[in-house]
Amino acid sequence: MSDVTLQNFEAEVINSPVPVLVDFWAPWCGPCRTLGPMLEKLEAEYQGKWKLVKVNVDENQQLAAHFGVRSIPHVVAISEGQAVNQFVGVLPESQLREFLDTLTPDSGQLALHEAQELAAAGDREGARAAFQTALTQTPEDDLARLAYIAFLLDGDAIDEAEAEFGRLSARAPQEDAYAALRTRLDAMKGLDALPDGADLKAQVEANPGNLAARLDLAKVLIARREYESALAQLMEIVRRDRSFEDDIGRKTMLSVFEMMSATPEAVSKWRRQLSTALN
Repeated sequence: MSDVTLQNFEAEVINSPVPVLVDFWAPWCGPCRTLGPMLEKLEAEYQGKWKLVKVNVDENQQLAAHFGVRSIPHVVAISEGQAVNQFVGVLPESQLREFLDTLTPDSGQLALHEAQELAAAGDREGARAAFQTALTQTPEDDLARLAYIAFLLDGDAIDEAEAEFGRLSARAPQEDAYAALRTRLDAMKGLDALPDGADLKAQVEANPGNLAARLDLAKVLIARREYESALAQLMEIVRRDRSFEDDIGRKTMLSVFEMMSATPEAVSKWRRQLSTALN
């Protein structure tokens, strides 16, 4: 537990790596003296899954006004810089636990977060183990499994990624990442059966209307993660023949946009070009 003011609120609360419970209180408030020790006890029990900070409303009226505090104790839960829940008054300990359990990630979510951090740091073995732990604990979590599939494809583990697709639920195709990962996996699986990229490029240059060669070249480029080059080929398919293979140019472009989510400016540029071509 720590005391927070306007001066250190951003550092202690907004930028906190774990959820924060902000307890608005005052020394003259009797119920605050009941709730405070209960929250401090639970903070110790939850062992770092969230942290407690206290804001004295008499000394920090600007903060209290910002959160609409009119009666105390008033507790606001903040996660990743955003207020996600709150309550006013003193709750029984059982209700406090229910409130906190909606705020704190379960063990599967923690393992998934660890996996993503390890992957970003380049520790693929550690990340693989953490992904598998997360999926063992929450096997029905399609988003976690899709994240693992993306990780596997980054490591060219095509067969393993295919097997993980088979473990997704019937609801998984509704997720935004599903079509993009399916497109990427299919492109990687078919890479060995396709002509060399240089040969395909030569075919397209010799006959710009050869849309089948353009599509195969786009698949090769997707498998290589050369997404903008792939989009250039797909865009040409859209411009030349929207009906080619049931509008596959446009549909594949939408999947590639999802693969490029880390580069929103590039995606916006290609979305504008696609919109112009369609209209």
